[in-house]
Amino acid sequence: MKKVIYMIMTVCLLLFITACGANASSDSDSSSATEQEENAAPVDGSKSSAPAENIPETLDTSENNSEDSIVYFTSDISPEGMLAIYKALGWTPTGNVAVKLSTGEPPASNYLRPELIKDVVDAVNGTIVECNTAYGGSRSETAMHYQVAEDHGFTEIADFQILDENGSMTLPVNGGSVLAENYVGAAFADYDSYVVLSHFKGHAMAGFGGAIKNISIGLGSSEGKCWIHSGGKSLSSPWGGDQTAFTESMAEAGKSVSDYLGNGERIIYINVLNNISIDCDCDGNPAEPDIHDIGILASTDPVAIDQASIDLCFAAEGSESLQQRVERQNGLHTLEHAEEIGLGSRTYDLVNIDE
Repeated sequence: MKKVIYMIMTVCLLLFITACGANASSDSDSSSATEQEENAAPVDGSKSSAPAENIPETLDTSENNSEDSIVYFTSDISPEGMLAIYKALGWTPTGNVAVKLSTGEPPASNYLRPELIKDVVDAVNGTIVECNTAYGGSRSETAMHYQVAEDHGFTEIADFQILDENGSMTLPVNGGSVLAENYVGAAFADYDSYVVLSHFKGHAMAGFGGAIKNISIGLGSSEGKCWIHSGGKSLSSPWGGDQTAFTESMAEAGKSVSDYLGNGERIIYINVLNNISIDCDCDGNPAEPDIHDIGILASTDPVAIDQASIDLCFAAEGSESLQQRVERQNGLHTLEHAEEIGLGSRTYDLVNIDE
């Protein structure tokens, strides 16, 4: 009888230990999942993201939808990496080619260095183009801006032109809710194809700066910059506009550029994710970067490439300050509105060309 009781007690004890172990495992899994959710970067738009060092050959963010945009990625931030990511697009420019970039505000902004981009500029036989600023500084007047371009080494690698040195031309905005027209540099139409090179980073007013900002604010004449910042209310002052109208105006101005260039057929986008400060290259003394260099992205879709850039940056260690800046300025609304009006797609397939 005692043996039977002992056996029953032993079995009960074993069952109890097994149950406790299962609960502990469940609690551990639950805790781990919660911790992962808390530590995961907020991602808006794509269906998955990953830190750059963990990007697989193809990161599917759109449930394998063949209609979603392709964004190419390389971790090789070098002239060779720039040329490889450009070639991955399989795009051939036509006619006179412009390479749009930011010349960078002196003395210490994080503009893309000439030695990094030279091979791509040579590959398309491009002229580097830029527009004057609307907020003072060393690039607000044409003569000074040409001097900055020379000082920063751009005139050594290619021909260079300030598109609005002779004023503005207008582009119609189709499907917009804020702008009916967009003001770009008068020489914008002198070029048949555009390669848009953007240093991806934060921005004090837009939250972040990438491809969309580069074809809206960046290609805007000094008048056009005021027009976008003010939500279509002023051609002489960029200050005091409504933030939502500003972000939507950027998207709409960008769409006018894309539409003019054949709905994007004659324009491509390359974003470089290095020196990722919360401040723009229009800031001559930006904050030190909190995020390690990630890589280079390329796409024919400005919305997809900016969304992918956001996702990669937000997933990176040290991105808290950038996330806060983007959230404070409602920066993601630019992407939301851009998708709404048909500029591009926020879902994408990220293809790693390194593997």
